[in-house]
Amino acid sequence: MSSVPQASATPSRATPGTAEAFGEHLIEMLNHGALCLMISVGHRTGLFDRMRDRPAATAEVLATDAGLNARYVREWLGAMATGGIVTVDPEGPRFALPAAHAACLTRAAAADNLAVFAQYIGLLGGVEDRIVNAFHTGEGVGYEHYARFHEVMAEDSGQSVLSSLESDILPLVPGLTDHLERGIRVLDVGCGRGRILNRLATLYPRSEFTGLDLSAEAIEQAGAETQTLGLDNVAFIQANAATLEHHVPARQFELITTFDAIHDQADPLAVLRGIHRALAPEGIYLMQDIRGSGAIHGDLDHPLGPFLYTVSCMHCMPVSLAQGGPGLGAMWGEPLAREYLARAGFHDIQVHQLAHDPQNNWYVATR
Repeated sequence: MSSVPQASATPSRATPGTAEAFGEHLIEMLNHGALCLMISVGHRTGLFDRMRDRPAATAEVLATDAGLNARYVREWLGAMATGGIVTVDPEGPRFALPAAHAACLTRAAAADNLAVFAQYIGLLGGVEDRIVNAFHTGEGVGYEHYARFHEVMAEDSGQSVLSSLESDILPLVPGLTDHLERGIRVLDVGCGRGRILNRLATLYPRSEFTGLDLSAEAIEQAGAETQTLGLDNVAFIQANAATLEHHVPARQFELITTFDAIHDQADPLAVLRGIHRALAPEGIYLMQDIRGSGAIHGDLDHPLGPFLYTVSCMHCMPVSLAQGGPGLGAMWGEPLAREYLARAGFHDIQVHQLAHDPQNNWYVATR
């Protein structure tokens, strides 16, 4: 979500108004929610990519070009046209994706492709019944109930982190690229499908990389990509991050990273303490986590506030609770994150924000 436009949430706070005006606002919300589902479909079927840089065409032509069913494509185009996503010429009718819209909706847009994040709406909707039940019981919802979650997270990280890894993220630690070129040991905790680690291993063949994740499926995918790339400086471990001390030696790594992986852990403090233990003296911990104030009233003007609190309520908090964790949630906030880092033993904690990334804080802490 690295290049979300810097627009205020709508509305940023509740304001008095007429019932008619608020009703109109709710109708707009319903339309936007429906469009998120259709944008996800357009992304997953490749329709946006097919419509990029091409003249207006009929539903039948677009469907044939994409290898899809024309009846479904026609109905999808109805949502896209009435929602202002594509233009429609009555003759035909023919549909086109404006260049300015393609710049936010196609894979060619890389980190600017917001269609990737529309997938979360349908994904989270799939657990709505379980979340409603959890409101009554206080229980969590396990990872296993979130279909495609690792797939979408891998795509999310692939475009939001990988696209700025060399240009913005690695430079947050002065001299890091020089150390990587000479050769150091790196651990990524909560590595998912390993795309970031495999990218680093490709860039820096003299360094050694280890990835750890709870999901056996994600570790299998990570290892398969490593083999495809022909890398011999990467290893993956399937394990609970809270038991890090049982899987990696103490003072082993010069650099440890986590990318959006701490707040939904069963025992976030144990994970951070394990990371501290695994770092070599003067080792660096680079932590990406969600940017928040730690208080709802402090997040009223967050450009992604409604989205992030929704993701937190329907995923981050319940998956932690399902493991017996504290359920910190995605919006646990910078003050609490700093407190946890300090309690884990870190000092000289620096917090960075990237100009193109309104969603995340980037913490750099020294052992």
